[in-house]
Amino acid sequence: MRMGVDYYPEHWDRSMWEKDAKLMQDTGVSLIRVAEFAWSRLEPTEGCYDFTWLDDAIDTFAKHAIQVVIGTPTCTPPNWLVHEYPDVLPRDAQLHPHYPGVRGHRCYNSLSMRHYSTLIVEKLALHYAANPAVVGWQIDNEFGLHECNCDHCNSRFRDWLQNKYGSIEAVNSEWGTVVWSGEYSNWSQITTPLGGTKHKNPSYLLDYKRFETDSVVEFQQLQLNILKKHCPNHFVTHNIWSYPMSLDYYKLCENLDFVSLDYYPSTSPEKDVSSGYSGALTLDLTRGIKRQNFWIMETISGPPGCWMPMWRTPHPGFIRAFAWQCIARGADTLVHFRWRSAPSGAEQFWHGLIDHSNVPGRRFEEYRGLCQEVQKLAPLLERTKVQSEAVILHSHDQFNAFQMQPQVEGMDYFDNIKTIHRAFTKLGIMTDVLSENEDLSGYKLIVAPSLFLLDPELASRLEECVKNGATLVLMPRTGVKNQNNICWIRPLPGPLSDAAGVTVAEYDPIGRDVHTIRWQNKSYSCSQWCDILSPQSAEPVAWYEDDFFAGQTAATVHALGEGKVYYLGTIPEEAFYVDFFKEAAEESGLHLFPGLPEGVQISLRANESTRYLFLMNLTRKPQTVQLDGIYRSIFNDCDMDQVLTMEPYAIEIVELPQKNV
Repeated sequence: MRMGVDYYPEHWDRSMWEKDAKLMQDTGVSLIRVAEFAWSRLEPTEGCYDFTWLDDAIDTFAKHAIQVVIGTPTCTPPNWLVHEYPDVLPRDAQLHPHYPGVRGHRCYNSLSMRHYSTLIVEKLALHYAANPAVVGWQIDNEFGLHECNCDHCNSRFRDWLQNKYGSIEAVNSEWGTVVWSGEYSNWSQITTPLGGTKHKNPSYLLDYKRFETDSVVEFQQLQLNILKKHCPNHFVTHNIWSYPMSLDYYKLCENLDFVSLDYYPSTSPEKDVSSGYSGALTLDLTRGIKRQNFWIMETISGPPGCWMPMWRTPHPGFIRAFAWQCIARGADTLVHFRWRSAPSGAEQFWHGLIDHSNVPGRRFEEYRGLCQEVQKLAPLLERTKVQSEAVILHSHDQFNAFQMQPQVEGMDYFDNIKTIHRAFTKLGIMTDVLSENEDLSGYKLIVAPSLFLLDPELASRLEECVKNGATLVLMPRTGVKNQNNICWIRPLPGPLSDAAGVTVAEYDPIGRDVHTIRWQNKSYSCSQWCDILSPQSAEPVAWYEDDFFAGQTAATVHALGEGKVYYLGTIPEEAFYVDFFKEAAEESGLHLFPGLPEGVQISLRANESTRYLFLMNLTRKPQTVQLDGIYRSIFNDCDMDQVLTMEPYAIEIVELPQKNV
């Protein structure tokens, strides 16, 4: 477990390097990330490489026991490359090129981009393979989807489809192109989504998104192969951006050694509470990509400002608290962005730990204290992992399908996952967030938010989990389509109808209208969608209270094997989820930490013999937490009162005996 910073030696006079390195060492920094935007300095003109400045910088920091992660610079093609090889630039739906201005101006399928990326990465790998200060690599920076429409992308998209379907007849069949006379008679007729209209065949659009992800994965794999060949003792990662994202991170990160995340919790007072919950979901999602601990490659050091007006400055304790939130939910290394605020360029006001004044201030001293805490506790937390008994399923395909065809005003796939996850977090239930393709055996409670795309294989796996004792919770818009985005011709929830013991007789897309349901003799509001349910072998457990379907079934439960399946026919308010999941968790034998104040979170990291409970007040106000026993603070090495008063952004970590978990 270590602390690091993002550092750009090319931005600073050489006379500053030694001073920065010494101050970092004194502060507790043991790692820097460098060079991910430095292509024009590493290769000033085509074929002329200059690594001497980076050599000198790495040597300077190595003298102060600071290790180095090198970022491959392929996010920022230099001007000579763009000028001489314009096919590097991605083209929009009107075939207009995206010119340099910020960064990320490259087409992943461009032959020139792939060629020159391969050359610079191989030169770097060969040069630094034996440098003892270099420990790993970050490929590129914050990959995303450009949805490029250049000739390279059109050609490769056709190749991708031929590999997947084999024949033009199969494409027509699997996409249902007979609608609107969209059938193809020749491969050359298939293009990327030119023109920009959203109203295209949804099966075609979903496959294009998948192709785009595969293009990014292939571009990354070119670099990964080089780095693994020449630097077998170095790790390789990539820094993903926060959710939601069209790019399929599960595919992107499959061959990496571990996932890294760039995490910037909101400093806005209006999001004082919600930011911590959204962040908890992002961290749990990141941990779930490879089902292992991860790195934070960038996180907040001061008020961000570049792509938007500046945020509020982090309140005292904010930087420390959210760093510990990352560690609590599975981060093993934290790298703060950045060491010092940039004097030039677009990110001048994305503030670092040290401001333009070059005088360390309050935020820096808070960071120094954080580094000391992490150094002190690292031996205890080494080889510990987050352990969860509940899981929420997540899918980039589901997200993309809903983005292509919004079902009703106000319904958002990812926002609905946020609400579900927030309920679990408020209940103190440790929750994994995993791809729906993962092995789900061992989880006691499985929540599957709106499996819009559902094939029989996934339905069968979920049914098997239930028969083996799990509780499965299904949501509206489940089983609508198959994986090719074609509607099932059968009652909803499609392939899960038998397992759920219920069918949907009718539905009402109510959008932002508010209705009510009754569950456990209590009324709750609901919105977005109302499935009017027809129980088959399931038992009704909730009913609608208004509109023409008042008195009709809104939710059911179905006993199946050793487990049960709940079907919720609507999107209820958060209070319902808190009450419902509390009961479902207790029935399933999950461990809870009920009664947490708003904005206070818990997490558990454990190894074979020890468990550590993290208590985090991620708000600006004091909070009181009721403990169920006497625990000893690891920070202060003293017993804590059972009524724990937590100041704003306070963190406590305690060791739990096995029997208390």
